[in-house]
Amino acid sequence: MPQVLAMILAGGRVGELDVLTFYRPKSVLPYGGLYRVIDFPMSNLMHSDIENVGILSQYRPFELISHIANGEPWDMTGRHRQAVILPPFQGRGSSDWYKGTADAVYQNTDFIRMCDPEIVVVLSGDHIYRMDYRRLIQFHLEKNADMTVAFTKVAPEASSRFGLAFIEDEDPRGGRVTQYREKPRNSNLEWASLTIYVFRTELLIAALEENAPNSSHEFGKDIIPMLMEKHRVYGYRHSGYWGYTRTIEEYFRTSMDILGEKPRLDIRSWQLRTNMADRSIRDRPPPFIGPSASIEDTFFHCGCTIKGRVAHSILFPGVTVEEGAVVEDSILFFDSTVLGGTEIRRTIADTGCVMSERCRIGDAGNDLAVIGMGTVIPEGVSIRGGVTVHPKLKADSFSKKEYARGEVVQ
Repeated sequence: MPQVLAMILAGGRVGELDVLTFYRPKSVLPYGGLYRVIDFPMSNLMHSDIENVGILSQYRPFELISHIANGEPWDMTGRHRQAVILPPFQGRGSSDWYKGTADAVYQNTDFIRMCDPEIVVVLSGDHIYRMDYRRLIQFHLEKNADMTVAFTKVAPEASSRFGLAFIEDEDPRGGRVTQYREKPRNSNLEWASLTIYVFRTELLIAALEENAPNSSHEFGKDIIPMLMEKHRVYGYRHSGYWGYTRTIEEYFRTSMDILGEKPRLDIRSWQLRTNMADRSIRDRPPPFIGPSASIEDTFFHCGCTIKGRVAHSILFPGVTVEEGAVVEDSILFFDSTVLGGTEIRRTIADTGCVMSERCRIGDAGNDLAVIGMGTVIPEGVSIRGGVTVHPKLKADSFSKKEYARGEVVQ
């Protein structure tokens, strides 16, 4: 395989994820009871023997930096291996905040030139999927492509959310892209871009330098259409699982895909890596299951204490569910606590939340309740599905006992 450099677009804040991205970029959103979303592309790179990685982010990078550390969890340390966080920087008039995905890579062409790869793989840091990038790169080389884009098939009603393409049927793996439209309102195209791009290095740099100063600085809107006019752009069909987590409902649904007797996403078989030093995961004790506990179809991990009933839920390390508490169809992030007599259904509670005694949070079968990081919900409060609670609220921030669907507590 030629020398390859990967550039991960680690993302910023996503408005549709609301309070879950107030203090973190989307790429480090907790996932699967132990992991972060960015663990998927990082693990894919590790298993694909791609060992030089630049990670592009500018929004509240602390959790990202803490999680990636020096890249050691993914074997990206050593004489010829690295995982480097690449933030925006001040220079002699040639740098600024990243204006878009293409601009983020453009501002780091010095890093690309220093690494001197033959191939650059640009990929999103916030999708859930498994892919051997070596097969994608081999396809790219066999087709003598200038740019190759990975695609997956989507339903017609989702067409307005993705860049869509028509791919010629010259090969079961994919073919030349002859049509491409970025987020069309109505389209009969069915192959959606996964934001995974393979370039010959010299062409990538030339395209970024040519990209119009007044463009949107995006690969989908600008670079792909520009290259299709004069160059060989190919589409690679991805047929495996792919989870999109841009909205809270999508994040919840994709998370729940790991549960059940026959899960859509068998996370145990994926050999996914994460940073076990992050939040001191590896230093926590084994989970404690009390004599009164009832657990059904639930992921839970080290440091958890379960004395109540938990069903069809995902508990991250350090979660406590006290005796008499009920947690169903919910996701509780690190170190959250549910006290006795409280019932939680279809709820996402961010890191460090406390649900005090005799609360009712969420509804079975209705809109999700979402509790922001570090919030303390006082005793006896009822929060219906569809309520959003802002982060870091103390108990005295709640002015009433009941909150109806659609309310925002802040």
